[in-house]
Amino acid sequence: MAEPRLDEQNRTASDEGAARVGLWRRLHHWMRARHLTLMTLPDTPHSIALGAAIGMFFGFTPLFTMKTVLAFAITWLCRANKTAAIIAVTLHDVLLPLVPAMFVWQYRLGMWALYHRVPQRAGFRRVALGDFMEWTTFLTVGRPILVGSLFFAVPAGLIVYFGLRAVLIRARAKPPESSSVERESDIL
Repeated sequence: MAEPRLDEQNRTASDEGAARVGLWRRLHHWMRARHLTLMTLPDTPHSIALGAAIGMFFGFTPLFTMKTVLAFAITWLCRANKTAAIIAVTLHDVLLPLVPAMFVWQYRLGMWALYHRVPQRAGFRRVALGDFMEWTTFLTVGRPILVGSLFFAVPAGLIVYFGLRAVLIRARAKPPESSSVERESDIL
């Protein structure tokens, strides 16, 4: 069996590196586009920040199929910016690789908050995928995760609200930069 040549090994290593750089570049481009969308929304800083905070709050909940719908409905009831809420819910999906670890911590915090005890092993390891569609599973596993998600969702929502509101106020308070012709006429 022939061994791979050195140039083939270098090419595969560089292809993997290029794929990794391409992924980070796409993620950076996506994040920048969402940031620009949030910054240029035609609404008050309070409305945009409240919509984003509601979206981030629901992003941390374990209600996979209902996150976007609930965020949209609550944002509509609060008369906040719905576009900001949808962006924040999808922005939270960047953390998707960390969801299993977050669920473990949410489960533990929920068990502590509900029953004043922290289990050594998470109870949902023994639950089959089909069992998640039953209400009894929600009462045994889902309720502690939902309660535990509040320990993540409330601080994240508050940080997003106050942080984004401050950034929007600061960005909109800046006077527009004058052109170089206007600056030269001011000097003369």
